[in-house]
Amino acid sequence: MTSGGNQGWLEYILIHYRWVIVIFFLLPASFFYDIYYYTRSWIIFKLNSAPHHHDKRVKEVQKQVREWNESGREVPMCTARPGWQTISFREGAYKKTFHKVAINMVDILEINTDKRTVRVEPLVTMGQLTHTLIDLGWTIPVVPEMDDLTVGGLVMGTGIETSSHKIGLFQHMCVSFELVVADGSVVTCSETENEELFYSVPWSYGTLGFLTAVEIKIVPAERFVRVEYKPCHSLENLVKTFQEETSKGEGNQFVEGLMYSLHSGVVMTCNMCTSAEPGKLNAIGRWFKPWFFKHVETYLESDTQGVEYIPIRDYYHRHTRSIFWEIQDIIPFGNNVVFRYLLGWMVPPKVSLLKLTQGQAVKELYEKNHFIQDMLLPVADLKEALTLFENEVKIYPIWLCPFKLPQRPGMLQPVHGKETMYVDIGTYGVPKVENFEPVETTRRVEEFVREKKGFQMMYADSYMTREEYRQMFDHSLYDKMRVKYGCEEAFPEVYDKVSRQARI
Repeated sequence: MTSGGNQGWLEYILIHYRWVIVIFFLLPASFFYDIYYYTRSWIIFKLNSAPHHHDKRVKEVQKQVREWNESGREVPMCTARPGWQTISFREGAYKKTFHKVAINMVDILEINTDKRTVRVEPLVTMGQLTHTLIDLGWTIPVVPEMDDLTVGGLVMGTGIETSSHKIGLFQHMCVSFELVVADGSVVTCSETENEELFYSVPWSYGTLGFLTAVEIKIVPAERFVRVEYKPCHSLENLVKTFQEETSKGEGNQFVEGLMYSLHSGVVMTCNMCTSAEPGKLNAIGRWFKPWFFKHVETYLESDTQGVEYIPIRDYYHRHTRSIFWEIQDIIPFGNNVVFRYLLGWMVPPKVSLLKLTQGQAVKELYEKNHFIQDMLLPVADLKEALTLFENEVKIYPIWLCPFKLPQRPGMLQPVHGKETMYVDIGTYGVPKVENFEPVETTRRVEEFVREKKGFQMMYADSYMTREEYRQMFDHSLYDKMRVKYGCEEAFPEVYDKVSRQARI
């Protein structure tokens, strides 16, 4: 057989029998990688060697940036981290031509319970951080769902979770940032020091400097989360329930909605607690448990409200095992009880390894038949937005996560110029409409979001023009900081890193 024939067969298997590759290769590889990563982090933290190594690592980044300056600044800089290691579906095309700076910073540096802060390096993951903090009785106020999300990605991009209606986005619980800027110097910024840079870093995607450390607020953690499930059987009832539960002044530390059709869904309201009622404890993170979104659906099917208690870390990462619901397209039988008991302990496969092995054929297949977006809209426009998504893509489940957007300098400016409640509408999967066209459909949704003064999470495909992107995001302070810190030659403008044409 020719090499072309071999390649054709490989592409056929990767497309039609991808679960074979995932089960027999990617799951074991992911499992052993996690063991290595968490063991290493635990040893480093226990030996308290990370702070000393951090200073050396920062100096190494400075050295690389200064060498770039001395060599003539021929092309812009970017991190050397391979694109396949990020959580985004796409890889940046700029990685092939830009000057790469290695930033190997993966450690938790300090937990200060007096100041109620934790200081971490940018490649610390949510899984790593919650493992460490919860064992000590602490947590961060907003814990974005997926284990592999990094602090750096959540700062330079954004992060959200079901506590965001009380706290805001990931950026709103950050106390300070440490960066190496274009001239090789180290700058620390906060609300009281270099505050304009502090407000400009979120959503800048590494175009103002290299992030080397982040200080984040921490709060006491309790053992369990009490979850109350409220099924809704009409769009009006779901929107009304979601908005009411989100706006309550007291209680409801966490609020989340899952929609299973335009007229049916479940609203969940949750609070941390120290103890659980007998018979109502559900360790949903155990390998043999049903996927969380399938478990939630049982309350809708039986049309009964319910209460249960979930261990706090299981709650934080309740969608991790099923990658929300994307894994059902990768391992169609993955929620089968036999599979869960036999191989569920290795799930999920690392998203980075999925990207590394997908090949061009799978990429093209996903682009033509997949729609992965998080659109952030004023909660007042929720009903109209859900109707739009029904007409444009008809993907279910849909994730609903509320967040408050305060009036602060930076890329995100709330509608009407004052603190406003927004909602993240997450759609991940295969569209069920007949007229789905990736570019045209996405552009219609983007136009709707701009009209409502909303925002698009930029890990996903964006087809906006530069002018449309600047209409969505306020660049006034960002542009000022790029001039102040000499970023024009050092880093691309943010649009040139996140637009579809900049990704492969």
